[in-house]
Amino acid sequence: MPPIVVVGASLAGLSAVDAVRSGGHDGDVVVLEAAAALPSDRPPLSKQVLAGTMEPSAAHQPLAGRLDELAVDLRLGLRVDHVDVAGLRLDLSDGSSLSASGLVVATGASPRTLPGPPLAGVHVVRTLDDSLALRRDLDAGPDRVAVIGAGFIGAEVAATCRGLGLEVTLIEAAPAPMVRVLPEAVGAFVADLHRAHGVDVRLGVGVEGLVADGDRVRGVALADGTTVDASVVVVGIGVAPDVAWLEGSGVPVGNGVTCDETCLAAPGVVAAGDVAEWFNPHFGERMRVEQWEHAIEHGAAAGRRLLAGDGPGEPFGSVPWFWSDQYDRKLQLAGRPAATDEVHVLEGSLEEQRFVAAFRRGERCTGVLGVNRPRHVVQARMRLTESLDWAPIEELLS
Repeated sequence: MPPIVVVGASLAGLSAVDAVRSGGHDGDVVVLEAAAALPSDRPPLSKQVLAGTMEPSAAHQPLAGRLDELAVDLRLGLRVDHVDVAGLRLDLSDGSSLSASGLVVATGASPRTLPGPPLAGVHVVRTLDDSLALRRDLDAGPDRVAVIGAGFIGAEVAATCRGLGLEVTLIEAAPAPMVRVLPEAVGAFVADLHRAHGVDVRLGVGVEGLVADGDRVRGVALADGTTVDASVVVVGIGVAPDVAWLEGSGVPVGNGVTCDETCLAAPGVVAAGDVAEWFNPHFGERMRVEQWEHAIEHGAAAGRRLLAGDGPGEPFGSVPWFWSDQYDRKLQLAGRPAATDEVHVLEGSLEEQRFVAAFRRGERCTGVLGVNRPRHVVQARMRLTESLDWAPIEELLS
């Protein structure tokens, strides 16, 4: 029988391998990874690795040490150039072809960049090499670091740079940080947190372009006519799913690989992690989630779906979970809130920077955010897993 082929040695991809082995599959499993090395664990890259408090070698994926046990045929430095879904056949970048009995798409996403030629001093933070390259520039003592984008990655990088004693400007086109995923009142709290630690926060202003001195960045030109002088610029404006290699394959693609509620994209093809958009039956909506724990759970669900073969498969309904460390504050988010949801602070207050806020949409609770309130968020997440009804969450946290 041809092997199960996993494209992408990501956290989701290796979690799918673990699931098919746990589910009793004893045939061959091939993992194709375009990079020359196994991808690192991402959460430390914008925090501990960047700050120099963790050795780069320690930033490894949870399953990295179990590849022999899982009997994985890991092939690094190989891209998939084309997929024939009907025959489950893959053409690889070395000129070879590979047939598969099942295919897992787990290629993740790539950071969005600004237009224009590449400049020294401009960074993204997605891989270990990205983090180490940025760290080298920070070690050189830049006059100022400009961070473009106040999402979770941008905010974490800004906090890490301030922890290193550097001058930082955080630039966000939206009226508040993280408004793509959180209501503006909570984003305003994040902005105030950074201001309290000495960050120059610029909100509601877009970026016109980068200012260069030869081949090196010297600043960021803003849409309001001002310029932020900076010899290091970090771009954190989101990611795009890595799906270009699937063009013409027959695998449906929209905001990532389009899957049903069981993670199935096409007969014999599943997708998981950052690259996959699926129908989450627990929330009753389609979503693509870029979170660490979700990659593990989604990868496992995709692996189980592949083993189900022509059967109906088990729907994957989840409550997304995320955390972010910024200064001495730990932000933990359970659920899938939207910017338009009502915010109810049910414990503590935004002013004391230690609180629990629940997000309400009609009679549903769409999520719970805790800042230095881990026990409350864990309890709320368990309750949300049972039901999204508002009343039980309000009762739990009041």
